[in-house]
Amino acid sequence: MAKLEAKLGMIVDSVGNFFSGKDQLPWCDPDIVAGCEREVAEAGKQSDEFLQECLLRLSWALVHSKRSQDVQRGIAMLEGSLPNTSDPLQQREKLYLLAVGYYRSGDYSRSRDLVERCLMIAPDWRQAVTLKKAIEDRITKDGVIGLGIAATAVGLIAGGIAAAVSRKK
Repeated sequence: MAKLEAKLGMIVDSVGNFFSGKDQLPWCDPDIVAGCEREVAEAGKQSDEFLQECLLRLSWALVHSKRSQDVQRGIAMLEGSLPNTSDPLQQREKLYLLAVGYYRSGDYSRSRDLVERCLMIAPDWRQAVTLKKAIEDRITKDGVIGLGIAATAVGLIAGGIAAAVSRKK
């Protein structure tokens, strides 16, 4: 009996998470973004390698921000730096962060494409696998909601037509 209750609890939780849109990605507050921006400004006086590390941390903070303008800035930074990245690990990291940015901005198909490119470089990377699942869940959820809206619209139209036909008789 306890096993059945535990399974029912897991089902209820997963359905609740499905419709609430909860994702497993961390959020970043404006204080962290500001701290990363200060770090980048100060890193200009250091080595180029240290500056690149600081820029990557700032990109991470921006794409994980709750503010859409920060997410867009992070996407722009990453897209600008990706063509100049030859190291596979840095490329993997930037592709992942771009995928997070597009996920947060609602462009799920682009996010999925980027995370799949990331998984080509590192097939077992848990963060990327988790993000891919979150993207697929979100696409499924949006599809289910879209179908529900379409079915409701068809029902309303059919009901209106039926009502109009019954009035004519």
